[in-house]
Amino acid sequence: MEQKKSEWREWLKAIVVAVLLAGGIRYFIFAPIIVDGYSMMPTLHNHERMIVNKLAYKIGMPNRFDIIVFHAEEGRDYIKRVIGLPGDRIEYKNDTLYVNGKPYDEPYLDEYKKQVADGPLTEPFTLEELTGQSTVPEGHLFVMGDNRRFSKDSRHIGFIPMEKVVGKANIVYWPLGGVRIAK
Repeated sequence: MEQKKSEWREWLKAIVVAVLLAGGIRYFIFAPIIVDGYSMMPTLHNHERMIVNKLAYKIGMPNRFDIIVFHAEEGRDYIKRVIGLPGDRIEYKNDTLYVNGKPYDEPYLDEYKKQVADGPLTEPFTLEELTGQSTVPEGHLFVMGDNRRFSKDSRHIGFIPMEKVVGKANIVYWPLGGVRIAK
């Protein structure tokens, strides 16, 4: 009888440790997220499931064009692409991104640019026209969705404070046929 109690205790300890470990990993390191909507098409599709690396930016800043998850004002998490880093001047003209006066290629937009027949995919703007500021403020990001015509992003909600960034999202794990690293 005593052996059965000891065996149950060991099983219970193992289960408790496993639950605590899984909870800790989920809360502090990785978290699942479901893509909700079409703002990141064609890179990400509605209802795809991704893993968010919460440690990616605890020490440093995101890189330009990273796909990030952040807490939006409406109490929801958004997933967008980093376009502007602190100190950057951002401008769009003739469907081309200019950062600090230098044009940047955005190959993830090529598919949509080919489909657009009635004007540019990304309407022309300068950061100053949108925000009243000439550069991205320190500790903030300027983000945009890949589906430029149908994305609620920094053009509408403003700069994203770094403390609102949850982490980097680039691993799609569901549906199984679509498992990939999103770029």
